[in-house]
Amino acid sequence: MSEHGRINMCEINCEKERPKAKKPLLIEDLSLRDGHQSLFATRGRTEDMIPVAERMDEVGFWAMEVWGGATFDTMHRFLNEDPWERIRTLKRYVKKTPFSMLLRGQNLVGYRNYADDVAKAFVNRAADNGMDVFRTFDALNDYRNFEAVAPVIKSCGKHFQGCICYSLTEPRMGGTVYTLEYYVNKAKELVDMGADSICVKDMAGLMAPYDAYALIKALKENVDVPINLHSHFTSGMAPMTHLKAVEAGVDILDTCLTPYAYRTSHPALEPMVMSLIGTDRDTGFDIETLASINETLEKEILPKYRHLLDDTKVSVIDINVLLHQTPGGMLSNLVNQLRDMDALDRIGEVYKELPRVRKELGQIPLVTPTSQIVGTQTVNNVLFDTPDERYKMITAQVKDLCYGLYGKTAVPIDAEVQKKALKGYDRGEEPISCRPAEVLKPELEAAKAEIKGLAVDEDDLILYTLFPVTGKKFLQRKYGKEAVPESMKSITLDDVERQADIIKKAKAGELVESKLNGESPEKTECLRTFNVFVDDECFEVGVDEVGGAPVIAYAQPAQAAPPAAPGQPVPLQGGTVPPPPPAPAASAPAPKAAPATAAKPAAPAAKPAAAAATGAPVTAPMPGMIIKYEKNVGDAVKKGDTVVVLEAMKMENALPAPADGEITALNFGSGDSVSKGDVLAVIG
Repeated sequence: MSEHGRINMCEINCEKERPKAKKPLLIEDLSLRDGHQSLFATRGRTEDMIPVAERMDEVGFWAMEVWGGATFDTMHRFLNEDPWERIRTLKRYVKKTPFSMLLRGQNLVGYRNYADDVAKAFVNRAADNGMDVFRTFDALNDYRNFEAVAPVIKSCGKHFQGCICYSLTEPRMGGTVYTLEYYVNKAKELVDMGADSICVKDMAGLMAPYDAYALIKALKENVDVPINLHSHFTSGMAPMTHLKAVEAGVDILDTCLTPYAYRTSHPALEPMVMSLIGTDRDTGFDIETLASINETLEKEILPKYRHLLDDTKVSVIDINVLLHQTPGGMLSNLVNQLRDMDALDRIGEVYKELPRVRKELGQIPLVTPTSQIVGTQTVNNVLFDTPDERYKMITAQVKDLCYGLYGKTAVPIDAEVQKKALKGYDRGEEPISCRPAEVLKPELEAAKAEIKGLAVDEDDLILYTLFPVTGKKFLQRKYGKEAVPESMKSITLDDVERQADIIKKAKAGELVESKLNGESPEKTECLRTFNVFVDDECFEVGVDEVGGAPVIAYAQPAQAAPPAAPGQPVPLQGGTVPPPPPAPAASAPAPKAAPATAAKPAAPAAKPAAAAATGAPVTAPMPGMIIKYEKNVGDAVKKGDTVVVLEAMKMENALPAPADGEITALNFGSGDSVSKGDVLAVIG
């Protein structure tokens, strides 16, 4: 051995016994949760985890993170998967390694604080379904938001890991708020609450290597529980930060398997394993087993998700994160929102405004849900503010934050912003100082009455309670009351190859007319034309349904008085009826050997014109999803009254009436997706 305790690599290659380290570094693998959440929008399916699950169980991880965070939302909303079933399914393949989840304190796996009855029931069901380690964090580091869940975790005999969300007020640790003393005091608070371990959660990869050394040293000197470091790769510093943390004595590191690592994800596991071989922190992991898992992920799984990866950037790091401190997931949301609003050219203004909004809202750490709260409000300010007025469109969540429903901020919220946000706020215009959940009424019994007849067990009930709009739609699909859209169904590698071939031919202008038995079939009255977009080009393609006209599905209207006939839009004033919005191609039944016309370049499709109406329209200022209408047809409204609540970037925006009058039309329903400029309601 060398003076540093290393052994000759030849000894390992010659299969001689590998000495066991005195204090092996423990590893929590994040590939099956934070890895795919960071890289491809949490779209990883359970079926694509099974092929590697048993081999991952053999590696020797301290824990595998497989649940929580955005998975619960994304699974039922986009993948048509039951989140609870993922735990039960993976448990059949992973029998030795503990399962870990990311729990957002009183937010659970949502974007607001839920009542205590919901929080306690959720933790109980997660434990019963097979969760072992509850990594629990609060976006404001206000641990009063742990008081409902922590005792339940402990009473279930599970591991309570308390988190400290890492943030900065200066380029390096120090500044005026997030100091070494701040983090040590937070760690002591967690120990006093019964934390079995402490995780320092560096969401945006802001932690510098020497700051990590000082922080881990200080924590190890002041608390006795194991210390876990979680640092995203975004800025490029995390591998160096990891190594300095190891030198400082960190107990557990978070990493991802290489195919799910880097960019906005986490450092890769394998380089760390090789770096520590022969030292007193050697993980003991078998690199050949890891290579085998990686090959499966790379060749059989990732190709299905390649279209979701951000391939617009050459660099795997984003040094700008050190300037705007925006976590990768939040950054991609901002970019997508601006792109949908034809305002991507204003991203520079958003970066400039974001630190200002963050400071005005209490210098809060940027992590779900505060990252969405700050990010969405920043976009609103850039797009809707005028030179003489800021915060013209304030989200419901900013109002809740200013009221105190999320907890106590690191520094006081700007008084003027707080006053404006709370003007007319339904809970009162004076902020609270108590534990946020103390002002929340129990929710489960009311939810049970609302979803009666559809939810068959407590897991269904909790899912609906957390996500009433999308949860109800999922349960309708789960129990066969609503068809599963094609866009929610999984794809195979064969599908990937076919899609890649079509795109390749489209780009080369090689799509040709289909021939059956050497002859082209005759076009029928069922022929429909679609604009197919490939990157920045558009191709016009005709699709002729074989065996009859296709069934066209479109969003049902909101219920109104008097109700419209089934499947028909609500009439506008004067008897005009808006045409149904065109169904996306993915929603129509798949054609049976549908022949295609020769593809030709087409002009970009024009957005359908808003329905003609007499009166003042309430239009969508941004793309989003209808949460609910606050008014029905026939209701009288005053200018400024909330007519509809629109969700954008998972934050709620109350859209006001532009004039006095009477609601004459509601053009969408709860759960419907809308585009910027769509007419949501009409006031006559």
